[in-house]
Amino acid sequence: MVTIDPRLSASAAKSQEWMPVIPGEDGALAVAIAHVILTEGLWYKEFVGDFNEGVNLFKKGVTVPEEAFTEKYTSGLVKWWNLELKDRTPEWAAEHAGVPAEQIIRVARGFAKAAPRAISWLSPGTSMQVRGAYSTMAAHALNGLVGSVDNVGGTLRGSSVPTGKIPGYEAYLDDISKKGTKAKKIDQRGTKEFPALKDGKSGGGVLTNPVADAMLDKNPYEIKMAIADWCNLPFSCTGAQRWEKALEQLPFLAHITTNPSEMTQYADIVLPAPMHVFEKWSFNKSKANKYGFASIQQQVIEPLWDVVNDETGVSWLIAESLAKKGFPNLLDYFRNEFKDPETGKAPSNHEEFTMIALKMLTHTLWDPNAEKKGDKLNGWQDFMDKGVWNSVEPPYFKNWESFGSKTTKFEFYSETLKAALEDHAEKHNTTVDDVMQATQYLARGEQAFVPHYEEPLRHGDAAEYPFIFFEHRSRLNREGRSANTLWYQEFKDVDPGDEPWDDVAKINPADGASLGIKTGDAIRITSPQGSITCTAKLWEGVRPGTVGKCYGQGHWAYGKIASLEYGKTPRGGNNNEILPSDFERLSGSTARHGGVTRIKIEKV
Repeated sequence: MVTIDPRLSASAAKSQEWMPVIPGEDGALAVAIAHVILTEGLWYKEFVGDFNEGVNLFKKGVTVPEEAFTEKYTSGLVKWWNLELKDRTPEWAAEHAGVPAEQIIRVARGFAKAAPRAISWLSPGTSMQVRGAYSTMAAHALNGLVGSVDNVGGTLRGSSVPTGKIPGYEAYLDDISKKGTKAKKIDQRGTKEFPALKDGKSGGGVLTNPVADAMLDKNPYEIKMAIADWCNLPFSCTGAQRWEKALEQLPFLAHITTNPSEMTQYADIVLPAPMHVFEKWSFNKSKANKYGFASIQQQVIEPLWDVVNDETGVSWLIAESLAKKGFPNLLDYFRNEFKDPETGKAPSNHEEFTMIALKMLTHTLWDPNAEKKGDKLNGWQDFMDKGVWNSVEPPYFKNWESFGSKTTKFEFYSETLKAALEDHAEKHNTTVDDVMQATQYLARGEQAFVPHYEEPLRHGDAAEYPFIFFEHRSRLNREGRSANTLWYQEFKDVDPGDEPWDDVAKINPADGASLGIKTGDAIRITSPQGSITCTAKLWEGVRPGTVGKCYGQGHWAYGKIASLEYGKTPRGGNNNEILPSDFERLSGSTARHGGVTRIKIEKV
């Protein structure tokens, strides 16, 4: 096991190799590992193919004729080599990534030797960077080189869960609705700067964080009323200050939530939602251990207080209110199109609507007569009793004949991405190169269609902000929602380097000595975005020149435990107040990893 991380994480501590990469330089390691695999002839020939004459022509700095190589289940390997890999030596990568060339070579050989039982696993640290798409592609391309894709001991694309879809509503759209559905999206998806590609389509993804800027700029229009469901954007989004300003000027906000949070402070109406573990009817679908599954969430206690299901109940009540004002279309849609699959009954209130919608969306899973590959359940009651539906175990190699790409192959040179980018460029009457510039990427020409190294984009001048900041997540608190519990604060030190009941910034002892900072000192961390205060922790588990801090503390309105003084004084600092609002724009992901910002540190 090899862990690539600037921090000695729990995973790194259990690994045979730890590669403490400079944040944002993951792509350099990936392309250098690919260079080693190819120059040493270690690729998995049963999947990739081989040179026609049986002689390896992949030599450092040498261009290879494409016709000299015959591929099997892949496409564009030689193009990838010629456009990117031929000069990406381990020595070159060592200068960029801060990892010794000898270690890069050792890891590359070990990875290839394990083929096809080898996985290059992608994390948010690789992808959620301003220029993270190509680092992600490079890391995943390693799976193609060693033939581990859909192979025993390798990666699996997972099985699908055949859930239903909501009924069509086109017949219920009035003129106002038809006009509204043609309006531009407030989240900026599909603009030249935000391709937000999904399934190869421009604007197919969903963005959230850019909405704050759109609200402040009134672009493409002014938002006068909003409903927020189970979110805490002033805390959880980078550039958190933007959200505070946007919500301050929003005329009306309704917040649907289980408990008050920073977002609730800006709400005009608070609508209490049921706790999903105990009080709510719903279902989830996911995949793990080679199986796809759907699990039902059941109401096991009568809800406390006057709560309404946020996903269905609130919609029903809005529909009833609209009908009273002379706009019955939404209520008619719910009553006419949603019918109990067992009885044919239409809903008459929000509780019945919740149950009927749940039964409709999961009907294929529990109907014994419906075709599906997986568990055979004997009706709705059987589904409730068992609580879960599982798919069949997917066969290996099932995608080798068709990967769903433009070429049907595993693409090293991506015709699929090329078509998507060209479509987006045509949509905006421009070129792919111009799209690359607008999305803050450096690639031009054909390089935009292969996995390649991109120099990380960082906010802040190195002279003023000498340290690279990176964050990580707690094993107890992935999204910052546990901070108001005693057990989270008490056992915070299960995360290597952290301390109970504190919020520490982990600094290498060499850097601490140069700053005159000791463990326990109160410090202020400042980036071009803003400042926070927390506690210094000198720790050898972070590489020099970087500062690592766990996400999750810094709540100022999340309860009496999460904050030192509710509504006024946070416990520690919120990373999102120093992380700038920037994005990986091809996907639309918020860029919060890869050392997106530089910082300076001072004692307070």
